[in-house]
Amino acid sequence: MPAESLRWDTLEALKNSPKGRLKYNPDWLEKGEDILSGCNEAPSLSPLSGLILKRLNMSPRALQKTCSLGSASTDPSTGLSEEALVSSTSPFPSQASLFPALFIPLYASNNLSPVTNPIPSPTISLLSPRATQMEGCIRICEEKHRAKAKMELSLRQELQEKLVASVASRESEQLKRFEELMELKQRQEYQSMRDMVDRETQESIGRQEKLKEEHKNRIKILNLRLREAEQQRLREAEFERQRQVEGRERLRALNAIQEEILQLNQLLEPAAPTQSGPSPVLTSYSTRANQLCSQVSEVVRMTAEGEFPSVEDMTVAERALHEMRSLIRVMQEAAAQAQEKRKKEQEEEEERRKMAMLQAQQEEQKKSAALSAKEKARKKGLQTKAEQSTLKWYQELQDSANQCAQSFEGLNNTKDIQTKKLRMELQKAATIPVSQISSISGSKLREIFDKIDKLLSGRSVVSGGKSVSTSQHPNGLDFVSYKLAEKFVKQGEEEVASHHEAAFPIAVVASGVWELHPKVGDFILAHLHKKCPYAVPHYPPMKDGTSVEEYQKILGYRVEDGGVEAQDSFLKRMSGMIRLYAAMIQLRWPYGSKQGPDPHGLNNGWRWLAQMLNMEPLADVTATLLFDFLEVCGNALMKQYQVQFWKLILLIQEEYLPRYNRHSQQFSCITSVHNS
Repeated sequence: MPAESLRWDTLEALKNSPKGRLKYNPDWLEKGEDILSGCNEAPSLSPLSGLILKRLNMSPRALQKTCSLGSASTDPSTGLSEEALVSSTSPFPSQASLFPALFIPLYASNNLSPVTNPIPSPTISLLSPRATQMEGCIRICEEKHRAKAKMELSLRQELQEKLVASVASRESEQLKRFEELMELKQRQEYQSMRDMVDRETQESIGRQEKLKEEHKNRIKILNLRLREAEQQRLREAEFERQRQVEGRERLRALNAIQEEILQLNQLLEPAAPTQSGPSPVLTSYSTRANQLCSQVSEVVRMTAEGEFPSVEDMTVAERALHEMRSLIRVMQEAAAQAQEKRKKEQEEEEERRKMAMLQAQQEEQKKSAALSAKEKARKKGLQTKAEQSTLKWYQELQDSANQCAQSFEGLNNTKDIQTKKLRMELQKAATIPVSQISSISGSKLREIFDKIDKLLSGRSVVSGGKSVSTSQHPNGLDFVSYKLAEKFVKQGEEEVASHHEAAFPIAVVASGVWELHPKVGDFILAHLHKKCPYAVPHYPPMKDGTSVEEYQKILGYRVEDGGVEAQDSFLKRMSGMIRLYAAMIQLRWPYGSKQGPDPHGLNNGWRWLAQMLNMEPLADVTATLLFDFLEVCGNALMKQYQVQFWKLILLIQEEYLPRYNRHSQQFSCITSVHNS
């Protein structure tokens, strides 16, 4: 059937049309496109509708014919005439045949007519039953295809949604795992970074600590170096200051030596000429003195250029001074000997004139001596006190010491701070060297002696880091001499009493000082007799009105707080002082000139021993003193007096000791009765 064939042609045409060639694309949903968007669009005019209307306006007959054809809807040939019309008026037969009813309704609905027709046109129906049927079939087919497409699309959408959901869930899980992995990596990286930072921090702290330690060590080293440098600087400054002080001290001492040498040289001038002309010996002394003055002046001239005198210069100057003193002493001794010789000649002349008178007096003296000897033999007793000459000598020494003490009373009682400091420095300078003398002093004895000699000579000495001199105070020399003698005796009282061998070094220094400064020797005897009256020897009697404590002090006991010291302590002190005295009378300073007489020689020891044996013995005291004196000085007395000494020892053994034993027994009995 023609309709059946056209139907299939229509379907084929639709299939080949742009809309019929549509293909399903799964990306439509993702792109947001709608499959049926072309079917749901509003109808619009075809680009060829204007051409159709133009053809209709040009041939009204054809329009009427078409209208008439439209009224005969049951004519089976209508479709052909329509197709022919469309085919004759349209240059696109395929489109006209495919859409026969598309253009006419649009034209009718839009009333597109180029010619104004007052007569209303009849309603034109261009759709034939076949076309309507075909259009219905097309629409049914489209609906089916649309439903099928919707169904497939929904299935595809569901499948796609499931697939998307599964993929999304899988991807979500993978994303979670990935995030966990990334989080783990981040944690690991963070931990590794933190560990690395901690390590670096620890290393940095370690480096900082190490740097701090190194810095501290460097600071310590620098501080040590600075301290060492400062100490070195201070030592150098102190050394320079000490050098300056010692240099100035040596310069002052050199000036003092020059002044003393010049004064001593002046002493030679008036003493040189004599009645018989200048003596060759004195002329040689004067020449040597001038040479010594020139030598010292040369040393002073060298120091006048701004430099301090060296130790060698001072040694030369001091040697010159000692030699000058020796010359003066020798000259004075020579002058004294000459004067003594003249005096002896005068005395001999006087004696020759008085010889006759003396012979008669000698006869009378012999008779009186015989009578006194008989009287002594009758009494058979010993003396209870010292001889008058000895007591007079003892009293003169005490008066001299008291006068010296009174002369520097103002120095002792001064309120001036500077004077008090000077007094303390002078006392230290006098007593400290004596305290340094001991049995092991050795070569220091000469240094100690020189220091004492310089102080007594008015030169400056260094004591306690300060320079001091007796010339700084008018009574400085008396004060130093008195304190020095007191210290010598105190050393015998304490040091020698404890260490008997210390008597000899102390005695040899005291003897040297005594030889150069006789005034100090007199003060030593005065202090010794005051503390140990048995060294005179003298047994002081108890006078009326004298208390027991005062009398015990006079005897040499220490009385403190109303109590008298023990007998052992008293005997120990007396022993130390008598040992010092026995050592002094037999020793001389080995570095002196030894040209003059011994200031207090062995003859005084023989006098003391003889007078001691002529006095009544005292219990404990006499035996102790005799033993200590003979132990120290017995050998020297034996060498000096030989047979006379042995006679004296025999006298002690046969007569004195039995008398002493009787006195000791009587004293013991009296003591026991008194104690009971």
